[in-house]
Amino acid sequence: MQRIVNFFREVGREMRKVSWPKRKELTNYTVTVLATVTFFALFFAVLDLGISELIRFILE
Repeated sequence: MQRIVNFFREVGREMRKVSWPKRKELTNYTVTVLATVTFFALFFAVLDLGISELIRFILE
């Protein structure tokens, strides 16, 4: 039981050392991630559509 208590004390100590991002930084990071995910989702959707149409054209 003591090992578990020590583990959580160490976790608490380490968490105080963490450099947490400010609200503005966090907002910028979030927008960047969402924009990147959206771009790649659209890119792969268009790529998938193009390949599907190419295969349909070849098979007809």
